[in-house]
Amino acid sequence: MNRIYQILLVYLVCQVPVAAQQLPLFTQYRQNIGVINPAGLSSDFMVFDQNTTLGASIRRQWVGFENPPTTQLVQGSYVFDGDGVSLLSGGYLINDQTGPTGFTGVYGRFATIFSDDIYDHGIAVGFNVGVVQYRVNITDIEFLEADDILITEDQTKLFPDVGFGAFAYQRFSGGLLDDSQLYGGVSIPQLIGLDLTFKDNNDEFLTRRVQHFYGIVGLIKYLDDDKYIEPSVWAKYTFNASVNVDFNLRYKMARNFWIGAGGSTAGAAHVEAGILVGELPGSDNTFTIGYGFDYFFASFGPEAGTSHEFNIFYSF
Repeated sequence: MNRIYQILLVYLVCQVPVAAQQLPLFTQYRQNIGVINPAGLSSDFMVFDQNTTLGASIRRQWVGFENPPTTQLVQGSYVFDGDGVSLLSGGYLINDQTGPTGFTGVYGRFATIFSDDIYDHGIAVGFNVGVVQYRVNITDIEFLEADDILITEDQTKLFPDVGFGAFAYQRFSGGLLDDSQLYGGVSIPQLIGLDLTFKDNNDEFLTRRVQHFYGIVGLIKYLDDDKYIEPSVWAKYTFNASVNVDFNLRYKMARNFWIGAGGSTAGAAHVEAGILVGELPGSDNTFTIGYGFDYFFASFGPEAGTSHEFNIFYSF
């Protein structure tokens, strides 16, 4: 699931389809659940019962490469508590650039939550609907041979996009899972697979956008004094690529501070930390700042360097 292969193949391809990891990765993936799964509920809703969340994220991946993958994200969500059936709405703006290729998308997300008490349990089914601009900066590509491709102008394409997700959660009292909350979901964030053909009067080439399949499962175990531990797993799969799995363990060790660590089957390890300002007398609002750091330990292939991710969220 390594997007550097997409870059290398685009550099070399002429009239040949390309299939590779095309969606952004996240270290603090629970903070960006709405992008991964349209039906996913935010951590602030599940832990603090806050139904409105606004946030922004920025990620710079593989620091040390020239023109590495960078992602900027602005998002928001709102949960309406209904009678038996509740609604989740929101949206996000995302911009991602990897070398000469990139995309910018605007999405709305909508989900129905089936529950008689949404703060205790529920099953959600949702969609995201958006418009995405794909682009290739031809002038930034250096080919092995001067005549590998004859296109000389930068290219852009505009396409609709649709994603689907399902998400379930349950609080427990008594038994082995006493005072804990289990959650999980599956999603296909881009249902429409497209062959994006870029051409001018001289030549053409194409890159193929393929579906990605995601699964997330986690457990929040509440402790004394507003502390909790949260192990979670994020599995990712796309055609013609190996399954990639991220493991993470977060520990909210004090009222306003958490730390976390994990790794992935791709040979990466990460740590995270954050501060939470809120839960003051007379206020249920929270302002959260988080930071994630990745390091790649694979013993083969190109050195992938480090990645840095910052998140800011406000919930009420």
